[in-house]
Amino acid sequence: GTDATGKSIYLQDIWPTREEVQQTEEERVTPSMFKALKEKMEMGNKRWNSLEAPDSVLFPWDLKSTYIRCPSFFDKLTKEPGALQPIENAHVLLFLGDAVTTDHISPAGSIARSSAAAKYLTNRGLTPREFNSYGARRGNDAVMTRGTFANIKLFNKFLGKPAPKTIHFPSGQTLDVFEAAELYQKEGVPLIILAGKKYGSGNSRDWAAKGPYLLGVKAVLAESYEKIHKDHLIGIGIAPLQFLPGENADSLGLTGRETYSLAFPEELSPGVTLTMKTSTGKVFSVIASFDNDVEVALYKHGGLLNFVARKFS
Repeated sequence: GTDATGKSIYLQDIWPTREEVQQTEEERVTPSMFKALKEKMEMGNKRWNSLEAPDSVLFPWDLKSTYIRCPSFFDKLTKEPGALQPIENAHVLLFLGDAVTTDHISPAGSIARSSAAAKYLTNRGLTPREFNSYGARRGNDAVMTRGTFANIKLFNKFLGKPAPKTIHFPSGQTLDVFEAAELYQKEGVPLIILAGKKYGSGNSRDWAAKGPYLLGVKAVLAESYEKIHKDHLIGIGIAPLQFLPGENADSLGLTGRETYSLAFPEELSPGVTLTMKTSTGKVFSVIASFDNDVEVALYKHGGLLNFVARKFS
């Protein structure tokens, strides 16, 4: 900038000295200021204090709410974890490539009018103007499950083009990912996802693991993972499987239309090699991509939520 006479002014000309800063702190920053601020925080504000809080030990879920819903993560929780169950005759929900991001998996943006989440909200009396975003409705598992893989930029090799859809086998129907997963669940069919390198890259997003879990995904088989997302998969009870170095779906001749079966050893250990069998007769090895014994323990519990629930029960 310049002064009134046109002379150039630089930051060094207006920057206060250390002595000036210290003098201002001594005059203005006092213990009473922090005490007063703490008292105001504890008192809250008028709008906060006017909210009515139910006098109950447990939260009374509002069954009509489309924002906060009792999630289904604990519906099948048992007091003790059982033996690890094999994955038998699983279909591939999605056949994905490299660099699938958490936003591809669980978008946080607006809810498209033609999406499965939009249909759910419409059936509950909401108009498109009231849909809001997936990020705003992350407290509703029904919306977030329907929003899983609902990104229009998701490239599914089954379709050969970007679309939030997949193919149901063996019917051959092209459906929204949620609708296909729902049909598989009705048929009692477990699901896996095939992917390439850097699966789950991008921002840390817990629903990118919780959503696939609620769709019925038992395992992801990828060339490599983003570390935080892999932690989230383990934390929700999805097995992170990895191709052997130098191998991938293409090199093994996998189409994604076959079914997959895999058994876990009773003494599962980090990085152990497992045998994957397909309905076409192809057999190949995969790595159980657990990095340590803690991750194995969490997976045996069905994830972190189950582990914590059992610990405090």
